[in-house]
Amino acid sequence: MRFDGSATYVATDDLKLAVNAAITLERPLLIKGEPGTGKTMLAEEVASALGMPLLQWHIKSTTKAQQGLYEYDAVSRLRDSQLGDERVKDIHNYIVKGVLWQAFESDQPTVLLIDEVDKADIEFPNDLLREIDRMEFYVYETRQLIRAKHRPIVMITSNNEKELPDAFLRRCFFHYIKFPDRETMQAIVDVHFPGLKQELLKAALDAFFQMRELPGLKKKPSTSELLDWLKLLLAEDIPPEALHSQDGKNVIPPLHGALLKNEQDVHLFERLVFMSRHNR
Repeated sequence: MRFDGSATYVATDDLKLAVNAAITLERPLLIKGEPGTGKTMLAEEVASALGMPLLQWHIKSTTKAQQGLYEYDAVSRLRDSQLGDERVKDIHNYIVKGVLWQAFESDQPTVLLIDEVDKADIEFPNDLLREIDRMEFYVYETRQLIRAKHRPIVMITSNNEKELPDAFLRRCFFHYIKFPDRETMQAIVDVHFPGLKQELLKAALDAFFQMRELPGLKKKPSTSELLDWLKLLLAEDIPPEALHSQDGKNVIPPLHGALLKNEQDVHLFERLVFMSRHNR
């Protein structure tokens, strides 16, 4: 079972090596990187390439580890008991299976994505250590021990919003997705826009990397935002010249709202462009 990339996802050699190392070690793969670098999409592509079902657990600030295992719906059981519903006699009717339970009981190996684990409470990763290590958990309400039929390929993403516990990190294989260089970025664009004219691509990449290199930028534009921008440029039939116009009124590229996402960065870019032209 090896991941060798796919036709729709540009995976670097070190990223493919990391995925296969995690599979061999049977450890979760912890993926970090800037937002928009394809961390979530990687799990989708691994599942597709290996012909395995994908189960996704998108973490929020309010998510608890228990929700990934199961939840006991006591409120519904109380309501049904008041209504005289026969279902109340079987507590199994009020156990809601979580994503981990679904992965554990699957008849075939799955890819399990735990997305943006750093959004949850700091104790969230530690609360899953035993279950991910032993691939089993106990359901106290029904006195069941749930064991994984097949060990899923666990992929965990983080945007580095907070530090993760050392005990959790020890159990993972770690990989940081570096921001793509220009050559890799061009390969990514070629996958999504195979017919894009080279003149427009060059002008767009020049403008994009110029923005990313601005000192003091609060939020650097990401890969996914570049793809959105290119889609808009094509939809509006924007010519390459408009991306590096010498017109004094055109201080930033058209449709820059796809790249710059707050007013501070827009003002910073405008000032720097104005200063560079003023100093010529």
